[in-house]
Amino acid sequence: MYFDPAVSLAGLLVGFVIGLTGMGGGALMTPVLVLVFGVQPLAAVSSDLVASLVMKPFGSAVHMRRRTVDWGLVRWLALGAVPSAFAGVLVIRLLGRGTDVQHLVTVSLGVALLIAAVAMVARLLLDSAGARREAPEGPVAVRRLPTVLTGILGGLLVGMTSTGSGTVIIVCLTLIYPLLPLRRLVGTDLVQAVPLVGAAALGHLLFGDFQLGLTTSLLVGAIPGVLLGARLSSRAPDLLVRPALVFVLTGTALKLLGASTPTLGLTLLLLALVGLPAWALFDAGRQARSGWASAGVDRGRMLALQAVGLLLGLGPVVAAVYFARVRPRLRAAAEVRPPLAALEPVS
Repeated sequence: MYFDPAVSLAGLLVGFVIGLTGMGGGALMTPVLVLVFGVQPLAAVSSDLVASLVMKPFGSAVHMRRRTVDWGLVRWLALGAVPSAFAGVLVIRLLGRGTDVQHLVTVSLGVALLIAAVAMVARLLLDSAGARREAPEGPVAVRRLPTVLTGILGGLLVGMTSTGSGTVIIVCLTLIYPLLPLRRLVGTDLVQAVPLVGAAALGHLLFGDFQLGLTTSLLVGAIPGVLLGARLSSRAPDLLVRPALVFVLTGTALKLLGASTPTLGLTLLLLALVGLPAWALFDAGRQARSGWASAGVDRGRMLALQAVGLLLGLGPVVAAVYFARVRPRLRAAAEVRPPLAALEPVS
């Protein structure tokens, strides 16, 4: 049986990022297999999906034990996702196995990565909008049509590209259910991904280009990587890691879509010099003034420093300092601040 230690090392690194951020592995592992190891796109998608099917239950089991899964949402998501994931595989199958289908998978993967990058930015902006009001514990009132449509969209993306279950679906759920606590959003997304990926993996086992040796090589590295990343996830500056992932996903997508080297370089340069600093400035401006005072940070000085850094080309450095050092202090101050109801005098 074919075994590649280099693929296992790549699986270890990607698995670590998955455990650290909770991001789906298809958006990272499949492009690595295609661009770094020269694996045919269809084989990369097929093997990555089967590997994901083995890894998904690890995170799902944790959330089921913690009772942070909304089973009503899982059922309606699966109603749309399971058949559409299998249908995505059939679409590829109907187009054959030649150069044309490999090109289709490559282009579809590039588009899916761009969608994933936009979804991650959307989630970051939603997180920056301030504290979320949360619904009471218990089952949420399911909005059936948008939930099923979300499952259909995610299923098609996963079936054709292995990408979308950990990025696109959770952003859609955040928009549809803005009051659902984040822990239940994540738990529900992880659990619904098991039947989704299972349907896509079955389709690729039957009609795709599954390679046992490639999948085994992935799993040997990815499983310990996921476990290690999960252990360190609480200590990682998540709001610094995710923008870096958006940067990587955008560059990878453009490469898969055939962008020239100058175009790719200019896009990534603008993203680094303008995109990240602008988002950091937006995020800082949305933080409550009381939080700045509680954290002992001068709000006006920090905003001015970010604006000047953006104009002088030093924005990425200032943004990294903000996300790694300042924002955690603001979040910590917000968590210890007593609720307004507790400050109101009793009549």
